[in-house]
Amino acid sequence: MSFKQISQIAGSAMSAQTVRMNTIASNLANAQSASGNEADTYRARKPVFAALAASGQGEQQLAGSRVQVLDVVESSEALRKVYEPGHPLANAEGMVFYPNVNSVAEMTDMLSASRAFESNVEVLGRVKSMQQSLLRLGEG
Repeated sequence: MSFKQISQIAGSAMSAQTVRMNTIASNLANAQSASGNEADTYRARKPVFAALAASGQGEQQLAGSRVQVLDVVESSEALRKVYEPGHPLANAEGMVFYPNVNSVAEMTDMLSASRAFESNVEVLGRVKSMQQSLLRLGEG
């Protein structure tokens, strides 16, 4: 596997983790937003990742795969429905709808995404160091 392929794989992983962090930020920002009806209520979003097979034959193809973000989908979990007749957004029955965002799960996911991003930054740093070492071999 070439340094270029390693960099492409790490770069695609960093892009995927950036999308993941953006969806987490959106979910956390809207975690407490209220709505008077179910249709207008914010729903938690999650990115869908897939491995994009490397082009090549034999060992080159098995060596690694890039990450591709297929889509960002809305969660199908039930919304929180709370009886708050005094709330300005309450419907006729006094119900207010809140997003299906689990803040604890989102924070855990954020830590995981951050660690994955940092790991790929480290991979790129190691590739750069290896390339520089190769260049120094020719100096002697």
